[in-house]
Formats: sequence, structure tokens, C-alpha cells
Amino acid sequence: MTTIAVTGHIDLTEETVPLVRAALREVLGPYSAGLTGVSCIAAGADSLFAEEVSAMGGRLVVVIPSLDYRDVHVKPQDGPVFDHLCEAAVEVHTLPYESVGRAAYEAANSELLRRADRVVAVWDGAPPSGRGGGTADLVEEARRAGVPVDVVWPDGAARRG
Repeated sequence: MTTIAVTGHIDLTEETVPLVRAALREVLGPYSAGLTGVSCIAAGADSLFAEEVSAMGGRLVVVIPSLDYRDVHVKPQDGPVFDHLCEAAVEVHTLPYESVGRAAYEAANSELLRRADRVVAVWDGAPPSGRGGGTADLVEEARRAGVPVDVVWPDGAARRG
């Protein structure tokens, strides 16, 4: 049994989504028997990863950064996928932060890392933003902790903006 956590960009272009899905299938494939995926199921990389784990028959564990996360952070167009993934999860762990923010995101990253045997990072390699709790931050934490990181950024992938 292998537990893989995800971190990744939320602002993937529409053209990048199928590229990332295919790359995730390839990375997760060897672990499909007995796979547990851990995700905050944010839009973009987190939810794509969670969908692929579920499609492979893996167990999905959801970590929600704060009590108000669904109401404040999840955009209306992303709500149906977020809700579906919560329903599909074998466990939904909501952190005890009243509101979403840097502390909640950093705590969510720590929880992902605490549970993970490996980390998959849908990441363009950009350095940390300095805001804390982002993709690059979790990659750095994982590497410092000796947790293997698989970076997924297929040729042609891009971020919006």
C-alpha cells in the first residue's frame, strides 16, 4: 500500500488539463494496486489527481484547510467537482482553522506530507512565492524530509496569466 499526496498549480490552462491527466496516470499507474491518494482537492492539479486516483480504484483522502474553505475558496464552477470528490473520499479531514489563509495552507501542506510515502507535484519549477503554503513550499518541505517527489510538468503544459 502506497500513500501519495499531491501538490500543484490551480491555474492550469484548458489545453494543459489533458496533458496533466495523462502524466498523472503514468506516474500513478505502478501504484494502482493499493494506492491511497491524499489531496486538498483544490481546482486544477489537486482535483485532477483526486479524479485519477478514484478512476484507478484507489482510496481518496481529502484534507480541507479550513472550516470556511468550501464557502470562501471554491468557485461556483468548481463546486460540483469538489462536492463529488468529498463524497468519493474514504476520509475527509477538515483542519480546525476558522478561515482559509496562510496558516491553514501551511498546516494542510504539513498534513499532506505527514501522510505521504511520496509526493506528486504538478509544478512548473517556479520558486516559492513567499506567501507560504504553495506548491514549491511543499516540494521543498518534502525534499528536506526525504520524501520522494515526482514532478509532473509535461511538454506543452502552461499556466493561465
